[in-house]
Amino acid sequence: MELASYSDSAVRLVNTEEPARGTDTLTSVEAVRALFGAGSQAAARRATEADVTRFRSVRARLRAVFTAADAGEATRAVDLLNSLLLEFPVSPQISGHDYLDDEGRPRWHMHLADHPSNATAGYAATAAMGLAFHLTEYGVDRLGLCQAAPCRNAYLDTSTNRSRRYCSDRCATRANVAAYRARKRLGAERSADTGRTAQSSQETTARTER
Repeated sequence: MELASYSDSAVRLVNTEEPARGTDTLTSVEAVRALFGAGSQAAARRATEADVTRFRSVRARLRAVFTAADAGEATRAVDLLNSLLLEFPVSPQISGHDYLDDEGRPRWHMHLADHPSNATAGYAATAAMGLAFHLTEYGVDRLGLCQAAPCRNAYLDTSTNRSRRYCSDRCATRANVAAYRARKRLGAERSADTGRTAQSSQETTARTER
């Protein structure tokens, strides 16, 4: 498994809730199991009803990391993430399973082996470590929250110029349309104000001439 997929696990968990919209899809064991990837089905099967509450707790802590990063509070974001890493440790291992080159030889890569007491601990360990790798590789400012209100979904900015502001193309389009309409309204209001000012000036001039 690539390290990027571990950081994606953090994003998937955080985005099961949209606080501004009052929606939460993390309400059942099935929802918890759906967060695990195809290669983690053994871990997913360990999930129980108790993990729903545990996952929600980890989700809140991961969202706090993104919130701090989005606000430019780098030290706080790192401190919050470090607390997760301490609570949910992993063991890095070299792995070659499922990745073979054209000659059938393993493509060695880093794998994060967790030693969980429950499904939440395993998921939290790899998600936190993946997010830590992303943060240290690309910078704290690469962790963001969508700017298209009311959406505040988390995202990982992998753009070349650090320009990402939205969690998806859909939100980017929606924000651009809203901005365009706002400019149109402002232009119309300014034109109306200009018209009223010109009319008032003409009426004043007319009264003066009389």
